[in-house]
Amino acid sequence: MALGTLTTTSAFTGAIAADSAVKEATTLNLRKGVTDISGQVYDLHMLMFTICVVIAVVVFGAMFISIYLHRRSRGAKPAKFHENVKVEIAWTVVPFLILIFMAFPAAKTLIAMEDTSKPDMTVLVTGSQWKWHYQYMDSDIGFYSLMATQREQIENRYEKGQNYLLEVDRPLVIPTDQKVRFLITSDDVIHSWWVPDFAVKKDANPGFINEAWTKVNEPGLYRGQCAELCGKDHGFMPIVVIAKEPAEFDAWMANQQQIKQEAEAEELRLLAMSMSMDDLMSEGKKVYNAACAACHMPNGEGLKGVFPALKGSQIATEDMQAHLDIVVNGKAGTAMQAFGKMLSLRELAAVVTYERNAWGNNTEEVVQPKDVNAFINGQ
Repeated sequence: MALGTLTTTSAFTGAIAADSAVKEATTLNLRKGVTDISGQVYDLHMLMFTICVVIAVVVFGAMFISIYLHRRSRGAKPAKFHENVKVEIAWTVVPFLILIFMAFPAAKTLIAMEDTSKPDMTVLVTGSQWKWHYQYMDSDIGFYSLMATQREQIENRYEKGQNYLLEVDRPLVIPTDQKVRFLITSDDVIHSWWVPDFAVKKDANPGFINEAWTKVNEPGLYRGQCAELCGKDHGFMPIVVIAKEPAEFDAWMANQQQIKQEAEAEELRLLAMSMSMDDLMSEGKKVYNAACAACHMPNGEGLKGVFPALKGSQIATEDMQAHLDIVVNGKAGTAMQAFGKMLSLRELAAVVTYERNAWGNNTEEVVQPKDVNAFINGQ
């Protein structure tokens, strides 16, 4: 699967700077974000917070003053009365008026957050265990976005990086100053697409489509993550969005189209040739470590009782067609996903070859891209 260049050096440096600036913001309050909506949410938050503080000061102030001035040691005598109509009316009407005052700005902000009409572009966001897929609805550009944090960092063998568990191989790229609508759904369980700087947090429900939108004012790199407990690797579903100036975004889209065309041409070329065992094993190891090792482990031994081992397994040493089938189509009712649409023919051929020859499996069987293509088209 070909990966496009993200941006020029200067633009990417600016994006990193913007990302760092966000991280330097206070961690004791809601972040203001980079959109008009996130600004409204922040202002609404501060308004509600101020009202709550004022109420707390008045109520607790009156309470503590009363306790101090009317304590028994000063000889205070408690008044004896059952009720006071004026007080009853006051503490009913005043909170009601406060709630009405709070409801107007809250309703205005909520209505604005849900108004996805008249977008300049639409992106379909699909969550699955455990990655995101982005499809630009106005073009044929689509790709998976996987966590890029090294497994060695997760296993505490390497020092953790600055953006530990918040970095991906392919970020979502959107234009600034344009209304971008997100159609959010899921392939399997409930996920949640959350980017704090956009004030966007929407559940991704299987079988349903939720809508959200953003209009980013500043170019930069913005991070988020899945905010719904969705399984074993829930913590490994980061979101990275790069906002580019419209001209830069158009150039990026053109580059993605070119990369897609070149990848399709390369697929056709591979169908007419055979890759060597060394090339397949080298490519297959990369694909396996990126897409398979989280469950089946880098050593192919899996997790006993949870994820089956591939080392010495029947699926990886015997029936090749069954092996292709489970990699391409997945297995219903299990965590084994279908990689047929996620990986290229080259990557599928490489990873199956690798699994059949790594860890001592040594079947000496080679799967070529044309074999995968024949399997897929023969179904």
